[in-house]
Amino acid sequence: MWLGAGLLVGFAVPFVFTDLLTLPRDLYYAIYAVVAIGFFVSWSRSTQQSLAAMVRRRWVLAVVLGLAVAVIMGLIVLRTEPASSGSTGARLVWDVLWRGVVYGAVDGLFLSSFPILAVFAAFAGTRLRARTLGKIGIGVAALIASMLMTTAYHLGYSDFRSPKIARPVAGDVVWSVPTLVTLNPIGAPIAHAGMHIAAVLHSPQTDTFLPPHQ
Repeated sequence: MWLGAGLLVGFAVPFVFTDLLTLPRDLYYAIYAVVAIGFFVSWSRSTQQSLAAMVRRRWVLAVVLGLAVAVIMGLIVLRTEPASSGSTGARLVWDVLWRGVVYGAVDGLFLSSFPILAVFAAFAGTRLRARTLGKIGIGVAALIASMLMTTAYHLGYSDFRSPKIARPVAGDVVWSVPTLVTLNPIGAPIAHAGMHIAAVLHSPQTDTFLPPHQ
């Protein structure tokens, strides 16, 4: 039920606020952050998944993997996106913090951490979770759930209803790794924020990262 609701919310938020209402980008990010974080917290409370316990779980490895993947995602931005001019001074600091850190982390939490943790939580206490092959199977299902979330979310933007949708879906496989390996919700947000920070600094006019683009 929660995964289904997540897919609907993931599509509806960008569709309503960027496609139908065309709100300013930074205002839209604020609304998205409130909805996404609120949804994640509601899921954790409803299903009795302790936020503190999840954050403590293999947290050192989650941070290390998150930072490593953040570097990889940043390099992907540098290699695949043309450099473009952007803001400077105080405005650049704001863009890095708001569009890079905050929006990037929220994206990682909602598109990767939530579906991955929800799938694993659904199998808690089962025989599958007790077996190595079972854990691998659950992990595959969790990654597929994350890719579906990423797909639903990006389809909410008009310009991603095109072959361009393949890029974020492929990227999801990479930035989901820290949370998939550790089952700690902070891994994927760190990785995703690294990608967004690179986009803000290197290619703020990108038509792939930092939606909405039109």
